[in-house]
Amino acid sequence: MNEQKDQRLWQIAKKRAGFKQNLITYVFVNIFLWGIWWLTGAKLEENDNFPWPVWVTAIWGLVVVLNFFEAYRGGDKHSMAEEEYEKLKRKQDHL
Repeated sequence: MNEQKDQRLWQIAKKRAGFKQNLITYVFVNIFLWGIWWLTGAKLEENDNFPWPVWVTAIWGLVVVLNFFEAYRGGDKHSMAEEEYEKLKRKQDHL
């Protein structure tokens, strides 16, 4: 049982490390893209172009948020099953 729990912890750790790497990449790529947009004329007042990096920032940002919930808030399905089992067992013991 201990090896199984260690394996679950390893999987959670891999998800969290992957999230952190994705977040760092997201930040640096977005800084780069917004910098290109700004340097290529975004600061000119006659430029009525929609800021194209907003699409990358928004869509990729949504993916990063979903990745966060999977890594930190999604919980381990096995742990969730154990919690539900314990609740049912306590409820049965009280009857």
